Amino acid sequence: MGRKTREENKARIIAGLRQRGYSINSINDLMRMSSKERELIPFLVGVLEQFTDERDKERGAERCRKNQEESEQLWDYSTDKEEKNKEDKNKEEVKAVGWDAITDACEKIYPDQKEPKHYGTLVSWKLGGNDPLAGISIYDGGDCWHFVTYGLSEIYEKETDNKDVSGYGMEFTFKLKKDDYEDEEAEIRCICGILQAIARITFTKGEIFRPYEFLYTGQTQGIDTKMQSAITGFITVPDHDLGSINTKNGKVDFVEFVGATDAELLAVRNKQTDVKTLYEKIGSDVTDYSRKSVI
Repeated sequence: MGRKTREENKARIIAGLRQRGYSINSINDLMRMSSKERELIPFLVGVLEQFTDERDKERGAERCRKNQEESEQLWDYSTDKEEKNKEDKNKEEVKAVGWDAITDACEKIYPDQKEPKHYGTLVSWKLGGNDPLAGISIYDGGDCWHFVTYGLSEIYEKETDNKDVSGYGMEFTFKLKKDDYEDEEAEIRCICGILQAIARITFTKGEIFRPYEFLYTGQTQGIDTKMQSAITGFITVPDHDLGSINTKNGKVDFVEFVGATDAELLAVRNKQTDVKTLYEKIGSDVTDYSRKSVI
């Protein structure tokens, strides 16, 4: 699970598109698929969509556990030598300039981490998969895990007409405080699922997330795998580590999600405070599942 895996994931996506006869630049890829084809493609259910019913906590927990088991099959790690050779050939045909720009930005912050954890979706969004992000890298930030997405911006060739902005003009980031988790890997995968679910809002509804906004989920259970944390939703801030980058495909802003409690989000929603003031009260961009509400 590292840089090699991330490069394989990037190449595998390209290879998959090529093998199915799809063009990276075509915006009609999904429309070309029959409904029967789409029905045959497995998908990972978004984490946020699973736990909105407060009366369904027990069943939601079971779904979360099942989600973790299924994720082993839905996150792909390509190791076959022959397959990788084919992927390398396809990678040469399509320049992943946006992807590489994100990686370069991360390596300026983490120069000693050439092989971070990396999770790639098995079935891409273009091929009818349920997860819009092509991949998520997780860097070791010392006291936290730093998540960085690939896929909201144009990670391969330029597709849109706006030369100044790459894709949706953003990528998501998130910092999870390290703790004595019963299953740290499950917590990391859970965050990956949440980021995919939020990205799905952008891909299906065109929602652009900017700094100092909030995402109120309406749920009271925690976003952790055990749903015991007081953290139930998010505010957004600029990722001060990564900032913004100018790529050959246009500008990309790194928008960081910070965990917030139900009381905090309701205060913002009811205009009793604003996101900037709340962020100052929280005092950190690292999400701590054990943190108590500041409101």
